[in-house]
Amino acid sequence: MTTRILPAVGDIDAARSVTTLLSQLPDAEPATPVGDSTQLIDTLARLAGEALDELPEVVLVHERIGPVPALELIREVSLRFPSVGVVLITADASPSLFANAMDSGARGLVTLPLSYEELANRVQAAAQWSSGVRRHLTPGNDVLTGPGGTVVTVTGAKGGVGATVTAIQLALASQASGHTVALVDMDLQTGDIASFLDVQFRRSLVDLALITDISPRVLSDAVFSHSTGLALLLAPGEGERGEEVSDRSARQIVSALRTRYEIVVIDCGGQMNGANAAAVEMADVALLVTTPDVVAVRGAKRVVRMWERLQIRKAEETVTLVNRFTRNTEIQPPLIQKITGTRVASAAVPANFKELQASIDSGRLHELDAKSTVKQALWGLAGELGLVKESAPGKKGATGRKGATGRKSGTALVRRNGGAFTNDRGSIGRPRRRRDGFGGGPADSEGTR
Repeated sequence: MTTRILPAVGDIDAARSVTTLLSQLPDAEPATPVGDSTQLIDTLARLAGEALDELPEVVLVHERIGPVPALELIREVSLRFPSVGVVLITADASPSLFANAMDSGARGLVTLPLSYEELANRVQAAAQWSSGVRRHLTPGNDVLTGPGGTVVTVTGAKGGVGATVTAIQLALASQASGHTVALVDMDLQTGDIASFLDVQFRRSLVDLALITDISPRVLSDAVFSHSTGLALLLAPGEGERGEEVSDRSARQIVSALRTRYEIVVIDCGGQMNGANAAAVEMADVALLVTTPDVVAVRGAKRVVRMWERLQIRKAEETVTLVNRFTRNTEIQPPLIQKITGTRVASAAVPANFKELQASIDSGRLHELDAKSTVKQALWGLAGELGLVKESAPGKKGATGRKGATGRKSGTALVRRNGGAFTNDRGSIGRPRRRRDGFGGGPADSEGTR
């Protein structure tokens, strides 16, 4: 049996040494080494999306891989792609490191300098384990692309552009279509999801920050079950405690959530820190919310450039949502797309804060009227991003289309008076297009906040 091996080695000399030894192993098919953690996760996700059989049996992770630390990277690979055997390459063969590597999900450890015999033994053991797992996980040759749902982060170009309203409505649209959804408030100092949904709950993200092994029971204790069916993980009531949530704990929390919920929507607010930066890096969809004004668009460009400098996310991998859109504004979505270098969502949210004010002031945003053009635009965005389940075939009024992520989405919709698609919970389909090609409702001087 041929063993496919994917090395993740950042150092050029080390990569050359690893590749040379791997090429000498019998029945080994080493792939071209990837240089950092982002490339590794992207490569595995792409292969898993094609078919389980396309995944390598063994992944070798060098101790100096970056920007994500080696043990954290091993943990993420093990959670997302459980049929892949991961082996750590390190110069430190201490019992404590060995124990930590095993706890993270590694199937073996190879010490530096590399020896042929040790490498061959570890690779063979990991490959055998991988083959056994795949036989058990794929009865009838069903494809399994790893546990866990879709993670969506919503970030504001600056404060007050509507990131929280957007995150809440995306979560509600996903939950209404039949997904299990977690809504996370990672705006650690100024998070307002609890106020928007009229929730008082003493537990928060901070309660999970210092826990090294987040079990399902521990996670359920920290999550608030809202009346809408959403699972809420809230920001701390005391903003200064947000500093207790590190990037490492944020990765563990997001990984734990994605193994339990089909959709995880994270409100990252308008300020970046280590925790929400880690969430953006892990996200399947990174949404950046801006308004069509000079200050907000400059803020959006600043955020995108910062993500690129820190190797968090590339501009072309980011989706920008234009909020408070009016036809008469000088800054139109095509210009925002050109300035930021991102892809602008086709569903623009109309400027109509009057529809939201009563629901926001009463803390009942989840009871927003289904006729609201703002709600219809945001639920249409959920369909565009692939966060909505496809209706059962043959169901009256069902529709489906390809979303931005390439997955089909849709719901049972009813066209009313030739207008936007709606149902009793709001519109999930694509909102009505204007002649200029962008969705939205009546123009107004106000908008969501």
